[in-house]
Amino acid sequence: MKLDIHTLDAKKSGSIELEEAVFGIKEVRADILQRMVKYQLAKRRAGTHKTLSRGEVARTHSKLYKQKGTGQARHGAANAPIFRGGGHAHNRLPRDYSHDLTKKFRALALRHALSAKAKAGDIVIVEAAALKEGKTAVLRKSLGKLKLDNALIIAGAAVDDNFARAARNIPNLDVLPNAGLNVYDILRRGKLVLTADAVAAIHARFKKTEGAAA
Repeated sequence: MKLDIHTLDAKKSGSIELEEAVFGIKEVRADILQRMVKYQLAKRRAGTHKTLSRGEVARTHSKLYKQKGTGQARHGAANAPIFRGGGHAHNRLPRDYSHDLTKKFRALALRHALSAKAKAGDIVIVEAAALKEGKTAVLRKSLGKLKLDNALIIAGAAVDDNFARAARNIPNLDVLPNAGLNVYDILRRGKLVLTADAVAAIHARFKKTEGAAA
């Protein structure tokens, strides 16, 4: 698969070949992508929720009134769950929501996400993601020329400081280094913008994975 390389001024500056094994999967499986997104979102959950049980609320544990003769229902203490201010019957406790997926499966999910974008024609290759000055107006003008209003930009081994400064005030635009490439962020944005260095890093990443598996 061959795509054109553009500058930030939307001028063609060459072409690049994308590997079919990474960007050319014909039957993209939604179930693989769903499992990967669920895995990522589960890892993000803090799990710090906590409610007080009957034994933890600051209320008296003494019997409210005598057992018989009052005409009311019998009760043992004010901290019972049926009372306002009482403890929770089944209180929530801190927990870890994360679960495991194999490294091989995670790599497969990333290939499917990249292939889904390629199949939809939503991958844009740029020469480099760097600016001489960190001006939002300058970057917004360049994105307008490239027709990018909702995009994830993979900027290379490291994100240029000026580019990051200009991009942080633009809504629906995420900028990540090569190491930050992930399925969830790919799918949540309309376009995937890769620098030439990012494409080379993706190819090298999957060659390394395939070599290790072999």
